[in-house]
Amino acid sequence: MITKEQLIEKLKEILDPELHISVWDLGLIYKTDIKDNGDVFIEMTLTTPGCPLMTTIPLSVKNEISKIEGVGEVDVKLVWDPPWKPEMLSDEAKKRLGIET
Repeated sequence: MITKEQLIEKLKEILDPELHISVWDLGLIYKTDIKDNGDVFIEMTLTTPGCPLMTTIPLSVKNEISKIEGVGEVDVKLVWDPPWKPEMLSDEAKKRLGIET
């Protein structure tokens, strides 16, 4: 059975291709749910609805999470509410982007 910690560790490895910061540290992951059968649901957003990587990043999340042993089906839902804000960045991401905390 996959654990929440395994899921988060994998999400920390999935980088935004432009910023080279993980989707986790960017604060793009809003919700995760692991079912008893190993299926995984992820609700995520992007920094802007006009992001040119609108299909690429969610597909990367789905593909990478699918590689974890014990994972069944992976459903990634892209949402825009609440809208992403820079405050959602982790402290590490803020530091890398030069944003004062």
